[in-house]
This record gives sequence, structure tokens and C-alpha cells, in this order.
Amino acid sequence: MAEPDDGQTAVPLDDVDRNIITELTRDGRMSVTQVAENVHISRAHAYTRITRLTGQGVLTKFTALVDPIKAGLKSSAYVTLKVQQHSWRELREQLRAIPEVHHIALVGGDFDVILLVRAVDNVHLRRVIFDKLQPMAGVVDTQTFLVFEDVDTR
Repeated sequence: MAEPDDGQTAVPLDDVDRNIITELTRDGRMSVTQVAENVHISRAHAYTRITRLTGQGVLTKFTALVDPIKAGLKSSAYVTLKVQQHSWRELREQLRAIPEVHHIALVGGDFDVILLVRAVDNVHLRRVIFDKLQPMAGVVDTQTFLVFEDVDTR
């Protein structure tokens, strides 16, 4: 009996696909013509590949990386959550609705969820943690790790 596809099945990628992904990860605003030149394929072929990769969910969105300090978000922290069993799906949607939460990951280990939270300052960060995260139904415990310096590896 075949397992249902949960949307998490890997898509077969070849070297051309990987090179296109690398180029678009480096610069999401790169034109199809420039991608084609950098990958050494025709523009039509690049367009077809990018359309396929997008349709298959490999490329999920094109976005800008923002420098949080220059954008006025001077305080960042990783916040870990221990949550009640079976509360993940509801919590995930509530966490997504908090503008200060910039990344959410369900993990294994000593805690269940890790969040990247960005705020204007430590007072704002404290409000997010104490007033928004800790009171959520299903959150058992939180731990906060202040970020002193960000290094983007992409």
C-alpha cells in the first residue's frame, strides 16, 4: 500500500536544477536571462526549469534578506518552548501570527520548538516573551537565548 504524499517528498534534482537554486538563493532578483547565462543554458530552458521547480514546491518564494539592525530590530533572541503533547498544530498557527517571530522550527531534544524572535529593543522583546509566548495554551516552559551577533551564511 502506497504512503500518502504529505508534501515532504524529495523532488529529484539534477546538477542544472541545483545550479539554478544556487543562483537564485544568492540573488532572488536575478533575471531569468542572467540565471541562464550563469548556469550555461538557454533562457527558455532556465524559464522552464524555474517554473517546474516553483510548481513542485522546491522554490517556495522569492524574498529579500533584511539586516535586522538597520531595520530597527536591535534585539534578537532564540526562544525555546516546551509544549504539551498534541498542541503543535494549533501553536504553529498562533506563532505564525506573531510579527516578531521570524522563524519557527519543531525540533527534537530537550525542548520542542525553537523560535527566532526579533524586536525593537529588550523591553519589546520581554513583552513578546512574557505577554505573547508564555501565556499561550500548550506552552509549558520557555527559555531565552539572546543573540549578540548574526552571521548570515547564505
